[in-house]
Amino acid sequence: MQSSFDFDDTLVPDTTTRLLAEYGIDTDAFWKNDVAALVADGFDPALAWLTLLLQLVGPDQPLRELNDTVLRDFGARTIDSLLYTSLPALFDDLRNIVSEFRDLSVEYYIVSGGLREFLLGSDVVRHYFAGVYGSQLGKSTELNYYTRIKRVVTFAEKTKYLFEINKGVRPDEALVNPLLVNRDVPRERRRVPFANMFYVGDGLTDIPCFSLLKEQGGTAFDVFDPARDESAKKAFIDFLKPKRVISIHAPRYGPSDELGSLLRAAIA
Repeated sequence: MQSSFDFDDTLVPDTTTRLLAEYGIDTDAFWKNDVAALVADGFDPALAWLTLLLQLVGPDQPLRELNDTVLRDFGARTIDSLLYTSLPALFDDLRNIVSEFRDLSVEYYIVSGGLREFLLGSDVVRHYFAGVYGSQLGKSTELNYYTRIKRVVTFAEKTKYLFEINKGVRPDEALVNPLLVNRDVPRERRRVPFANMFYVGDGLTDIPCFSLLKEQGGTAFDVFDPARDESAKKAFIDFLKPKRVISIHAPRYGPSDELGSLLRAAIA
């Protein structure tokens, strides 16, 4: 069995916004004005925010000499305290439920458009997740801070990682040879059938994954913020009404919470 999660607003509140705010960036202006302007000009949304983020990196810029080490350190200080209700207990419970069945186990993956190195700073992420897929920045040989975009996880790109999991391509293998996902593997020999996959996501960026699992017999759940009327309405119109997901829920993962109890029941 395999369960994949989006990260921001699915397992934690938006971490990229938190990172920007930590360095004094006006996050409303960044997302609603700057990123929106690039998207209106034809940029892919993921490429838009990564491009603007890079413009804020450098000795005289707000994000200063941001690099992998700085991101991991920041993730180590922040992520685990931000996890939504009853995480990581959910991960332990699902493993315990599956352990009752012979020759069956469960693996967890993160498929996120956020910055991979930031997520890898978390003790919980490193302990529980077999793979973390996310956007990545790179530095030049002359400078010790980010200067270029290495990997962008767009909406449709997320499905590529589900296919990698499906075919048994390890994350470290794919980083070296991205074309491995295209290798021909007969359905009966694929490591994790789509029917044995669960996906939990929160927004429009997750629709390709929702659709893929629906077509292939997997299970998808949508997460929304019940405190925001527009979040609930969007979740109903975009996800539940067109039957892209099984159901929509607040991001609460305890045994007596709706989503937490459904995930435990679905994997049994």
